[in-house]
Amino acid sequence: MSVRVLVIGSGAREHALVLALSRDPAVTDLACAPGNAGIARIAESLTVDVADPAAVAATATAWRADLVVIGPEKPLVVGAADAVRKAGIACFGPSAAAARIEGSKAFAKDVMTAAGVPTAHSELVDNPAKLDAALSRFGPRFVVKDDGLAAGKGVVVTDDHEYARKHAITLLDGGHPVILESFLDGPEASLFCLVDGQTVVPLLPAQDFKRVGDGDTGPNTGGMGAYAPLPWADPELADQVVKRIVQPVVAELAERGAPFTGLLYAGLALTSQGPQVIEFNCRFGDPETQAVLPLLTTPFGGLLHAAATGTLAEQPPLSWVDGAAVTVVIAADGYPGPPHTGDVITGGDVEGVLHGGTKRRDDGAIVSTGGRVLSVTATGADLADARDQAYALVDAVHLPGAHFRTDIALQAARGEVGAPAGH
Repeated sequence: MSVRVLVIGSGAREHALVLALSRDPAVTDLACAPGNAGIARIAESLTVDVADPAAVAATATAWRADLVVIGPEKPLVVGAADAVRKAGIACFGPSAAAARIEGSKAFAKDVMTAAGVPTAHSELVDNPAKLDAALSRFGPRFVVKDDGLAAGKGVVVTDDHEYARKHAITLLDGGHPVILESFLDGPEASLFCLVDGQTVVPLLPAQDFKRVGDGDTGPNTGGMGAYAPLPWADPELADQVVKRIVQPVVAELAERGAPFTGLLYAGLALTSQGPQVIEFNCRFGDPETQAVLPLLTTPFGGLLHAAATGTLAEQPPLSWVDGAAVTVVIAADGYPGPPHTGDVITGGDVEGVLHGGTKRRDDGAIVSTGGRVLSVTATGADLADARDQAYALVDAVHLPGAHFRTDIALQAARGEVGAPAGH
């Protein structure tokens, strides 16, 4: 089999996807739309408005793609995968109907309830007049979420009632319904699952770091780093989550006439009562993808093509390298608020530095274009080794005003992370 693969997106996740695809001998041609300065070194760059399904399908058709891999959630939620499939091209990514599992948290909760999946108690608030009464039914730790897409930054977890209320009012005033949830104890984990509508194949569990500062301080971001695998977790975790959580949700979506094809990402809290779902996403997560895919040795293009064509059950078991991977995100000055852009990056053109928000200027310089500018990834014999190598790479990169966390995977490397008793 030989395939021409088009990846849609422009972040470090897409850089990781393109890198993994480039290692598959069956992938004969590789393009990314719109891509970034780092991706352009290994794949053809195309221009497209990712939020326009018709444009995505037209670009795939014009480039003669055999397989389209859609990275970000927004094009999936608005129906890009539907448009690509309608054009007769295999697509790794769910339909708009199935992508609602991420596009609406209320829909996701309804699916989980119907499927009998363990998750936090929640309540939807769409009217400010109902907010105070609803808040009184939660706490002492409050979890307030934007019901729709918020790029990982629409969630507040706080012990401060007034702060929780203020965040909820801000969302409601902007026309966004709010989800209030009970707080789930225990460490968090991310599990990516390849799904072809029926068959579920899990990848390695990972953990990401959502807060901007060391020690999980400061506001939530889209993710400041990640590592895989999880040496502290039950070796059977992935299989347990597939059986108890992912497979029932996949079956429920199929029952509703919205079969899921692509990557179903379960964000989990490993509580004293066992794994519970924090959220589902309809695509590969960023930055966990950057840490998981370097450890995969199974040809990646063949896997994604199998998922897109309903043949995952025919694939052999996945193969992984021994060891661990650590990803550290280098963010622009100002992030997670409005980032400073246009700064020249040096030291970013080396293996292990994945580009998130970059472009190449006419004079050849690579400059920042977004908040999470680079994802620096290294593998090692264990987490401590991978950490050392990742931070050595970080030290070689220069971006004026940039910031990054210094404690990615530190507690796990020291053996200080564990699921609560009873798990």
